[in-house]
Amino acid sequence: MDNCLSCRKKNMNKVFTEITPLSDKDCFHIVERYKTEFTYPLHQHKEFELNFIEKGSGMRRIVGDSVEEISDYELVLIGGENLEHVWEQGSCKSEAIREITIQFSGDLFGEELIGRNQFSSIRRMLKRAEHGLSFPLHSIMKIYSVLDNIARENERFIQFLQFLYILYELSVSDESRVLASGSFAHTEKSTESRRVQKVKQYINDNYAKPLTLTDMAALVGMSPVAFSRFFRQRTGRTLSDYIVDIRLGYAARALVDSTKNISEICYECGFNNLSNFNRTFKSKRGLTPRDFRAMYKKNKVIV
Repeated sequence: MDNCLSCRKKNMNKVFTEITPLSDKDCFHIVERYKTEFTYPLHQHKEFELNFIEKGSGMRRIVGDSVEEISDYELVLIGGENLEHVWEQGSCKSEAIREITIQFSGDLFGEELIGRNQFSSIRRMLKRAEHGLSFPLHSIMKIYSVLDNIARENERFIQFLQFLYILYELSVSDESRVLASGSFAHTEKSTESRRVQKVKQYINDNYAKPLTLTDMAALVGMSPVAFSRFFRQRTGRTLSDYIVDIRLGYAARALVDSTKNISEICYECGFNNLSNFNRTFKSKRGLTPRDFRAMYKKNKVIV
């Protein structure tokens, strides 16, 4: 991530857009570093990035509106040029932090190849990575020996095969976790049934308005009880949880991109009670809205 940078304006703030050293003739760019601290600013880039951190317990990872403290082993895949991210020092005291970063173009495999059956799991993973994906420890350990050596592999074709192996093994991990909300990352799309797509689109278009189970059920011609069960079966979430997450995503984006006060953002994002908004935001994001805004302001570099 320590590469040449340019800047682009985003609403009222400016965020670093990283210009990576990846050339048109290379499949990917790999760099391995040992650090005593992380000082890189909040940034974004169009390339996919697989970032591994070892001995970084206590560091804080920010991906979109997801803010978490990491453990000794960290592996995250980030895709999409609108997804701001950063790893900051936090409470980490280690003097031997190891980082391996692999950056690659989103069109590396081409539409024809990535559309083949053999690439189906990788294709799905890259799509989910638009929100940022965190991988569990057992998935990291499964590919650790390959990841440990890939930066030092001199034979480029062998290195590429190792890279493919890493992507495949991670793509079949059944516990990878999406980090940023779709409404924050501007990637809220659905490959679900038409009924679910219709409801999700309506919620995204009307999140500031009152939204009830009865209204959503009527929208797709189902009874409230049947639709509630249908939505949960298809998405793995309750309708109310989904609505709250969408509203929080838009609220987090407004906190980052505007100078509106927190009360304004609360009501404009569909919450009708400021104390409930503050409580829900902290419960879901780990920080109060005020602290979340301050954290982003600290990590952004105004130029």
